[in-house]
Amino acid sequence: MSDGFQANMDEFLPLRDVVFNTLRKAILTGELKPGEHLMEIHLANQLGVSRTPIREAIRKLELEGLVVMIPRRGAEVAQITEKDLRDVLEVRRALDALCAELACERITEDEKKRLKTACDEFEKATKTGDPTTIAAADVKLHQIIVDAAGNRRLVQLVNNLSDQMYRYRFEYIKEKDQHNNLVKEHRMIYESIINNDKEKAAEAARVHIDNQEKSIIRQIRVENGANN
Repeated sequence: MSDGFQANMDEFLPLRDVVFNTLRKAILTGELKPGEHLMEIHLANQLGVSRTPIREAIRKLELEGLVVMIPRRGAEVAQITEKDLRDVLEVRRALDALCAELACERITEDEKKRLKTACDEFEKATKTGDPTTIAAADVKLHQIIVDAAGNRRLVQLVNNLSDQMYRYRFEYIKEKDQHNNLVKEHRMIYESIINNDKEKAAEAARVHIDNQEKSIIRQIRVENGANN
C-alpha cells in the first residue's frame, strides 16, 4: 500500500468529497498502483478519517471504472489494460484531430500566444523530471487547443475523457526518454495550427496519440511479463 499521499482538506468540501478527490488523484497519478488492494482501515488511518467516507469514495471510484471489486478480496485499483487504453485513445485520437482542425480556423491571436507560451512551459517542465509537473503542463497545452476549437459540445466530450486520459498520459510521461519526442510533437501541432494547415495539424494530433498508445502498450506488456 502506498504511503505517499495525504488528504488535502478543503473547508468548503464535505469530508467524503475530500477523501474521494484524494484517492482519485492517487490512482490517476499512479501513487496507488494498478492491482493495488484498497484496505479501508489502512486508508482511514492514513488519511485520518473514519471508514465511512473511505467506503463511499471507493463506491464512486468503482462507478468511474478506477476501482474494481474482486470477490473475496475486496476493492482493487483497476488495471490499465490494452483494451481500455485502445478504447479511450481511439476516441481521443479522433477528437484531438478535430480540435486541431477547428483551431486552425478559429484560434485567436491571444490563444496563439498562449499556445506558444504553453509549448515553452512544457519544455521547461520536462527539465524538472517531475511527472506531475510535466502532466500539468501537458494538460494546459492541450486545453488551449480544445478551447480554440470554439465548439462547446466538443469541449464537453474531450473533458469527459480527460480524467481517464490523464491516467494513461501520466504513464507515458513517466518514460523520460519520450520527453524530447513530446516536445517535438507539441511544436509540430503548434506550428501547423498557427499556419492554418488543417491537414498537418490533424495528422500531428493523431501521431501524438498513436505514439502514446505504442509506448503505454509496451509498458503494459513489460509489467504483465514481470507479474507472470
